[in-house]
Amino acid sequence: MSEVAARLQSQRRAWAHPGSSHDRLVRLLLIVLPIGIAVLGVGLVVAPLMTGAEVSFVLDKNKVDVASERLRVQSAEYRGEDAKGQAFKLNAGSAVQKSSTDAEVQLSDLNAQLGLPEGPATVRADKGRYNLQNDQVAIDGPIAFRTADGYTLDTHDATLDLKTRQLRSGGAVTGRTPTGTFSGDKLTADLEQRTVRVDGNARLRIYPKRANRQ
Repeated sequence: MSEVAARLQSQRRAWAHPGSSHDRLVRLLLIVLPIGIAVLGVGLVVAPLMTGAEVSFVLDKNKVDVASERLRVQSAEYRGEDAKGQAFKLNAGSAVQKSSTDAEVQLSDLNAQLGLPEGPATVRADKGRYNLQNDQVAIDGPIAFRTADGYTLDTHDATLDLKTRQLRSGGAVTGRTPTGTFSGDKLTADLEQRTVRVDGNARLRIYPKRANRQ
């Protein structure tokens, strides 16, 4: 073996000898590589949770149930104020709005409460349609209006304006005031001012002893 070859072999042995730079590098890699693999694995697991990934899917319109109403509420309550700042409250056993473009809400078991100067008044009906834009209630069927100071009014198929306290009937009407009774085919009433206009077969009976309201 030549002198050069012997020197190279000696250098290789020294490079692989325990405690050499190669030995220190191998020991360092034995520690760093497992740690790096663990960090990479954790990153692969966590990465989908940290990004705002979008999920898309396709629905078969023939297999999906479509709601017929946009809104359905049980025991609904609407509150507001009229043009004079007097409060009103409209309660309903149920409320159904067919679509967002439909301003009318179908109501059942209606009970409206109006704040009047002489005391509270109530309006009761079986069903109706409340317009969210103009605060008008179109009542289908019988309607009963009562005040705390003795006024009553019974009619059907009427329209009640909660803002102006105006009532327009679409059919026959009967009523009672502290001074007497009245009836007719149709009426227009200002519930706050206690003024009633009766059209068609109008009849009025006055009790003189009740002329002065208490």
